Amino acid sequence: MSPGNSGSKHLKKMPVRVDLTAMVDLAFLLITFFMLTTSLAKPWAMQVAMPADSPPGAVPLSRSMTICLGKNNQMLYYLGMADKPLIGPKLTSSAEDIRKAIIETQKHVLDATGKGLIVLVKPDKNSIYSNLVDVLDELNITGVQTYAIVNIDAKDIELMKKQGVY
Repeated sequence: MSPGNSGSKHLKKMPVRVDLTAMVDLAFLLITFFMLTTSLAKPWAMQVAMPADSPPGAVPLSRSMTICLGKNNQMLYYLGMADKPLIGPKLTSSAEDIRKAIIETQKHVLDATGKGLIVLVKPDKNSIYSNLVDVLDELNITGVQTYAIVNIDAKDIELMKKQGVY
C-alpha cells in the first residue's frame, strides 16, 4: 500500500449513455399511424348564385333590398333604388341589426308583392371580408333564397358618402 491510499481502489466513473433509438422508432410509427387513420375535414362552401349579365332594371325595385358594406364595419341598407329608396337608407354596424332589417323587409315585400325578397350585397373598397361573410350568414339564417354579390355603383357610393360610411 502506498502512503496516500487508504486501502480502497478508486473507480473511474463512466458517462451514462441512453439509447433513444427505440423511442424515435416508436414516435415515427405513432405519427405514421395517426396520419393514415385520421380523416381530414372536407371543405364546405356556401352556394352563391351570381346574376347573369342582364339589362338594368331587371330586378323589381319593390322586391330588391341593397346592402352596401362600408368602412369601420358599417352597413347601409335600403329597399328600391339608391336615388329614391322605398325604405331607408338606414345605417347599422351589427349583424343582429341587419338580420332584423332583412326579416322586416321580407315581411314588407311578401305583404306588398306576394313574392320573395331579392338582396344585392355591394361591398366597397373600404369594407372588410368578415362583414361580407356576416351578411351572407344572415341571409342564410333568414332564409333569403335570392341574393347576389355585385359591384358597387356610383349612386351607392354617393349615398354612402352622404352617410359618412365610404
